Amino acid sequence: MSFPGSYRAGEVEFLLTRLQAQEFTSVHDKERLIQSGRRHYSQMLSPESLPSPRYMAVFEEACRANNARMAADCLRLAGLIAARRSGRIAVVSLARAGTPVGVVVARLLREVFERETVHFCVSIVRDRGVDRAALRHILARGHAPESLVFVDGWTGKGVIARELALSVSAFNAAHGTGIDNGLHVLSDLAGAAAVAASGDDYLIPSSILNATVSGLVSRTVLDERIGPDDFHGCVYYSEFAPHDQSQRFADALVDLARAQAGATPPGAAPLDAKAAAERSRAYLDGAMARYGIADVNLIKPGIGEATRVLLRRMPRLLVLRQPGAPDVRHLELLAEEKQVPVALDPLLPYHAVSLIRSASDA
Repeated sequence: MSFPGSYRAGEVEFLLTRLQAQEFTSVHDKERLIQSGRRHYSQMLSPESLPSPRYMAVFEEACRANNARMAADCLRLAGLIAARRSGRIAVVSLARAGTPVGVVVARLLREVFERETVHFCVSIVRDRGVDRAALRHILARGHAPESLVFVDGWTGKGVIARELALSVSAFNAAHGTGIDNGLHVLSDLAGAAAVAASGDDYLIPSSILNATVSGLVSRTVLDERIGPDDFHGCVYYSEFAPHDQSQRFADALVDLARAQAGATPPGAAPLDAKAAAERSRAYLDGAMARYGIADVNLIKPGIGEATRVLLRRMPRLLVLRQPGAPDVRHLELLAEEKQVPVALDPLLPYHAVSLIRSASDA
């Protein structure tokens, strides 16, 4: 059954199965099991904790510095979607990084562009695809296949964009539908998105937090408890409610975007996706050689992906283009708290890159 998380009713429907709190897997054990191939990452959750007061201060600072830019990109993305879709729009955000973006974009489509819009949040899992039960549910609710728009926060290497394209294409072939398999993001670092508001690597404030900026929902789960007709699973962290930032953050972005709507055109200069893709491939090839990495999945480029590694993986190294820069302050704090070494690379094509520690070295 769908639920709104910690958002107001009508802001989003999470098409996720709420699971009872399970036995969590430590980050160390999870990394070992993933890299050995014994378990898929979607079959395990590590315990999630509230951010420290010091880290929350960094989040607030990031909001002051970058909320206006994120709001402008949400407005631009909403405008691009409105220009490409006729009739009712079904925003389908990808849990969890896409959730705050989807909430804001859906509201802007309704409030600024005066388009009838609903917002669903669904799971997508690398190597497993998008949640097919969730797609069937959306279509059964009467939403036309061509009305669906997939939204996420950013691309790193483009893995999720490619996973989405493949799994939606397979769904279309199996069901005779014509759902657009393109990904719509705020920042497309990999040149892999169908539509993007920006190609810049900047600090999207919602990337700093986990559940407390995403409706109190965990990373999604696809384990033996999920049947073929069930939505992918999640844990709902109701105990974090006193510290939740989800609704406040979304409201602030909508207010900023609405204030810009009269002066900021929804369009932007076309992004050079080919150049971004080539830059991504060149960096990944070079980093694998430089750091002796055999599995490209252990390299996470861009501020958003680097943040995820430091929050929930076993980081080996944080690489920064400019230490001390405002957009990487939270990464430096996390690296200090977790005793992760930091390297400087002035030629880095991103603000930050995190490398995941190989389980054999742990």
